[in-house]
Parts: sequence; structure tokens; C-alpha cells
Amino acid sequence: MQNTPTTFQFISEPTDINFGGKVHGGSVMKWIDQVGYACASNWCGSYAVTVYVGGIRFLKPIKIGELIKINAKVIYTGSSSMHIMIDVFSKAVTSKKYEKKTHCIIVFVAVDENGNKIKVPQWKPETEHDLQLEDYAKKLMALRTGIEDEMKAFL
Repeated sequence: MQNTPTTFQFISEPTDINFGGKVHGGSVMKWIDQVGYACASNWCGSYAVTVYVGGIRFLKPIKIGELIKINAKVIYTGSSSMHIMIDVFSKAVTSKKYEKKTHCIIVFVAVDENGNKIKVPQWKPETEHDLQLEDYAKKLMALRTGIEDEMKAFL
């Protein structure tokens, strides 16, 4: 199965503004979930639900009126889960170069119409970079397990 990245592009709007005059982090998180869902549902061919968003790293603020580009790519699959790498970029409309503004990994699970998990097509690394991305996803899974163990007492 071909792993073509999913890309959304649009202009940030005044309704996306926070009290500091930049794009609100919540708006960026909504965009991440939307492009992640598009990527995951396209990969599995069914409905998918977000089960984890981790390590969202806001690198630089996004200004209102900038052109936003969000790339999503499957970097690991389990039996029903898909680990999607998301990178958010922006640039002034007059600029030629995008700057990375946000990065994260989001995990979706494919489900049927009754909400039961279903199998997804397996992602297979094809390049050295793909192998590095798969290793990255596996390392993050191990870290999440430790975090989840720590949180159990408070859930």
C-alpha cells in the first residue's frame, strides 16, 4: 500500500487568534486532529478515532493571515492502530519558504460502525528514513507505556 502524505493548506483566519495576537494552540490542535483523521481514514478505508496525541511541540507562533501547510504521514501500524506523524508549517503569503511551527504524533484506531476495533493494512518501511520513523514511533510507544503506568493511580 502506498503511503502518500496527506496535506492540508489554508490561510489562518482572525477567528483563530489568541489573547497574544497569534494563532491559538487549540486551533492548531484541531487542525492536527483533522488532517490526522483524513490520513488515518484514508489509510484504513474506514472510520477512525483519535486515541492518543502526544508530545505536541509548538516551535514558533503562527501569525494571522499566514499560509498554513500541514503534512500527515503513517509511520507505524499495529493491528488496529495507525501512528501518524504531523508537521505544521506556515509562511507569509509573500514568502517562498515555509517554517516548521509544530510537530507531534497522533494515534488513531480503526473502528467499524459499532465502534469495535478492526484490522488496518500494515505499513511497511521502504526507505532508511521510513525505518527511522518506525523506530521513532516504537520508542514513543514505550515512553507512553511508562507514562500510562504512572497515571493509573490518578485515573
